[in-house]
Amino acid sequence: MGTVHDLLEARGKQGALATGIERSVVEAAAQYLADEDNALGFAYSGWAQCALPHKRLADDAPWSISAERIRLMVEPGRRPVDEDGQDFEWVGVPFGSHARLILLYLQTEALRTGSREVELGRSLRDWLGRIGVSVGGTTGRSVRDQAERISRCRLTFHIATAGRASGLVNQSIVDRALFIDESDGSQGRLNLETAKLSEGFYEQLKRHPVPLEEAAIKALNNNAPALDIYLWLAYRLHALSADRLVTWKALKSQFGVNFKEMYHFKPRFLGSLSLATAVYPAARVEPTDEGVILKPSRPPVAPRIHAIR
Repeated sequence: MGTVHDLLEARGKQGALATGIERSVVEAAAQYLADEDNALGFAYSGWAQCALPHKRLADDAPWSISAERIRLMVEPGRRPVDEDGQDFEWVGVPFGSHARLILLYLQTEALRTGSREVELGRSLRDWLGRIGVSVGGTTGRSVRDQAERISRCRLTFHIATAGRASGLVNQSIVDRALFIDESDGSQGRLNLETAKLSEGFYEQLKRHPVPLEEAAIKALNNNAPALDIYLWLAYRLHALSADRLVTWKALKSQFGVNFKEMYHFKPRFLGSLSLATAVYPAARVEPTDEGVILKPSRPPVAPRIHAIR
């Protein structure tokens, strides 16, 4: 699916738009191609198969989703509502693009430094700014909300291997919270200098990382479905030895649990797929009536580049 990239190089943005390709796809591909930073991001492979919800759930509702051999359960956390800590209220599970970006930052920094301790404060704000997210106003409130949801939730990845179930059981993502201090009136100030990934989550991340391009994340920074599909393709395509059909039923189970009807899901998925492949030029996929055919493709990041400490 390199057509949009070929058109951009041959005719420019206006020439690509003139062919009828969606403007959002052309803009994403152009932004990706223009980025020369070559920075990397990392995510645990489990997120490539089972992702967080795209939209807000009821604050007391858990989230569960399954793929081929993996199941994710996220349980919402609670916070005290009085000084005595006797009464609590539900915080809700993390959702949307900002939750995904915060998690990407935590995972990327942990692998880059070789430590569960991850710097926050200015480091997190600078990274979000680098990928086009300004932590202020409505966006700042959203980032702070998702940070607290991540801090308080508990997750379980159930992984089936050789007919047996194993996985991360009752693990938090972080051992130390990402609470926000707004006492000085500044937008988006984190009151902790560091966060600490839980040992279980960090060990799984080290064993099963998926390298990503920061330029791609930046181009998709406000589109949770496209971010999920990009991560999925980055995980799946380079490991294939032959073409693989993923049926629409399987795709809806993984990416469209909130859609009641298949005819509502298909066009939305195809739109997000186009955005994901706009920032992954080497991706070879073919939508069909039966589903989407995944074809062996180069990974978005060359293996020799992403040595991990």
